[in-house]
Order: sequence, then structure tokens, then C-alpha cells
Amino acid sequence: MNSQALLVLTILVLTSCAKPIADFTYSGHDNPVPAEVTFTNLSRHADTWFWEFGNGETSTEANPTHTYLLSGNYTIALSASKGDNTHRVEKTIQITAPVPCLVEIQTPYGNMLARLSNETPLHRDNFMHLVEQQFYDSLLFHRVIRGFMIQGGDPNSKGASIQTRLGSGGPGYQVDAEITENLVHIKGAIAAARTGDNVNPQKRSSGSQFYIVQGNRVSDGVLDQVEAKKGFRYTSEQREAYLANGGTPHLDQDYTVFGYIVEGMEVIDKIAAAKTKPGDRPEEDIWMIMKVVK
Repeated sequence: MNSQALLVLTILVLTSCAKPIADFTYSGHDNPVPAEVTFTNLSRHADTWFWEFGNGETSTEANPTHTYLLSGNYTIALSASKGDNTHRVEKTIQITAPVPCLVEIQTPYGNMLARLSNETPLHRDNFMHLVEQQFYDSLLFHRVIRGFMIQGGDPNSKGASIQTRLGSGGPGYQVDAEITENLVHIKGAIAAARTGDNVNPQKRSSGSQFYIVQGNRVSDGVLDQVEAKKGFRYTSEQREAYLANGGTPHLDQDYTVFGYIVEGMEVIDKIAAAKTKPGDRPEEDIWMIMKVVK
């Protein structure tokens, strides 16, 4: 065997014995959700790969593409293997939310424009995802209480007969509570419905049902009582908003507020004034259609 052939054979032997080294790069992560991220595999000395995308989903492709529907930080792990040897590498990426997060809510009484809060990213992104999937289109405001709120988002309300009992439907999951003192139940607040504390002490939110506050007039005395009972303090700006617009302060710190109506406040009053049957369902169906404003 000549020296050149021996060199080639030596390289092949060394290469076949080399342990795998995992590495990768990525692109597209700087796009707002839904963000399609492309992963480029830079691993050496490996013949199988296992990707973990940080949200419970995985892939065995060499160069996968993955779509993130929710913003946040994700730890990406790539395990590169050859035989019994495996090398794992992790990198963290940040997926951003659309700015601003605006949703138009169309109804037979007019349209409302909702701004979702970046202080509640789980609720914001879940709501945006459902809107993008047209989940809410043709659902009803199935519970309307004048001087209190209007509620919708039950998927069972789509095409529901007048005899159908509504209010228990959802997408099959809950959202962890994101209750903050910065977001309160002034008129126009959008908050997540949920089951009661007796079965839900963590105050987790319905995956889809929400309510929009109409509320009543509020006095300083009422706010003082809420503060004393719940152990927090309203800011001067929150007090001014309550005194000027009213709301439902007794719900503060018990339900997740995740946005506010910024246009079309009069639509809340029109829907809240609708005649209802026992059970608070409007006598005539009040549908909704939603779209993300980009």
C-alpha cells in the first residue's frame, strides 16, 4: 500500500472513530409570532439527530423548520449521535410578540378595537393565536349582564339552538393565571373567564372564554373597601379611571385582565342593553368575528 492510500485509510479510520459534535444555527427567530424558525445543522461526525424546540415538540430531521405560535424564550436542544455516542448542545432563542397587539372585534352592534397587554404574554399570545385560527368567528356573546359585563368565547355557541345551555365549552386547555396589580377591571377591560376557586384555586383561565367589562359607577369608598379586603393599593391613575369610567373593582386580583377596548366603547353598552332570557343569554344571537390588525 502506497503512502497516499495509507493516508486516506488513516483519515477514514479516524473519522469513523471520531465522536459526534453537535452544533447549529438558526434564522427567522426575530420575526413576531407566528414565527417560522429554520434550523441549520452544523454537527460533525453524526448520523442521527434529535431536536427539542423548547415547547414540548421535537424532530429528527437534519435541518428542521419549526413554527412558534407563542412569544417568549425557548431553549433549543440538539442531540447529535453516532452509534453509542451522543453530544448535546443547547441555545436559547427569543420569539417576539406583534407590536402593538391589536384585535378588531366585529359584532352586529358595531366594531370594537382591543389592545392586548404585554404584561400578560400567555393570555395575549393565546388570544392572538385563536383569532388567527378564526376560532372566535361566529361564536356568540352568550352571557350578558347589564351593569356588569358581556361574555363570549364558548365554542359550543357556534350555531347553538336557543335551548342549548352555554358557558362550559373551551379549547380543551386552561391558561395559567397572570394576575397583576397593573391591570384592573375598569370599563372596557378584557379579562379571562374561569371556573371558581373551589375547583380552581390556582385561578387558571379558560382557554377561550373572555368577558368585557361594562360595570357601574365607582366611588373612592368602594375602592377603599376593595383595597382593605384584598391587600393592595390602587394607583392614582387607576382611581381616576375608575371614577371617570366605572368598572367592576370587586373582580380585581381574582381574574386575569389581559387587554382593554380602545375604540368602540359604545358597543359594550349596546350589547349590555340587549334583552336576555333566564340564564343571561340574549334573546337574539349576538355574534362576533375577530381579526388581528396588522
